[in-house]
Amino acid sequence: MQTLNTIKALRQTLATHRRQGDKIALVPTMGNLHAGHTALVEMAQRHADIVVATIFVNPLQFGAGEDLDAYPRTLAEDQSKLEAAGCNLLFTPNNAMLYPNGLEAHTRVLVPEVSQGLCGASRPGHFEGVATVVTLLFNLVQPDIACFGEKDYQQLAVIRKLTADLHLPIDIIATPTVRNDDGLALSSRNGYLDDAQRAKAPALYRTLCQARDALEKGMPSNDVLHEALQNLIAAGFKPDYLELRRANDLGPVSDTTQDAILLAAAHLGTTRLIDNMPILLPKD
Repeated sequence: MQTLNTIKALRQTLATHRRQGDKIALVPTMGNLHAGHTALVEMAQRHADIVVATIFVNPLQFGAGEDLDAYPRTLAEDQSKLEAAGCNLLFTPNNAMLYPNGLEAHTRVLVPEVSQGLCGASRPGHFEGVATVVTLLFNLVQPDIACFGEKDYQQLAVIRKLTADLHLPIDIIATPTVRNDDGLALSSRNGYLDDAQRAKAPALYRTLCQARDALEKGMPSNDVLHEALQNLIAAGFKPDYLELRRANDLGPVSDTTQDAILLAAAHLGTTRLIDNMPILLPKD
């Protein structure tokens, strides 16, 4: 695997691959990698000749009081994991490279509707930061495909809309959430949990599974969501939100909705966990 840390080297290297007719895949990350990230690389390998991963802790998507400074930087370990997963190129830009005029003066990308509510309400400006850096990376790499995980479902919806609205010739491929044996979705922030919190954390997944089963049996959604929230509180969580939305665009469900998604965010101590569960609502 080759590691590149300048835009010029990235563009020159990728230009060579394009002349050879190689299909290019992009896997953007913030580092501190786990098996969920390597699953994205493996998915990208199945769809492209060259897999480009990026590691960049993007300050634009962190809000006041969030963990930008504390976010783990583990480049050497990440390089080993990416190489073992079959990544071909790693691009490691820095702030000055991507935002040469500073964050305040930089052009932003705003994706309406899908970025509102849910994590967009809890983390103002977060998805504007995500959309901006992803657009930058799309422009620099110009991939044929890009892979994103379903765990960050609202982020995935934002990127799909961004790509469609800007007519970008990039296929967005979603990778299923990778979980521990106890059901907890893999996340870089799981490392912030202490032992007691880690033991409680799988209750988020179990609660979503129980709610899914009840909703798919036709139980009233308001009752199901209320019970699920109470179960999370009883398990030691401080819920941020628990909402049922349309799966395709995160709009509100209606009497005709069948493909839905149940999305949740909740705190255990100072750690904010997110997860989601696809729901097939019964026909009336």
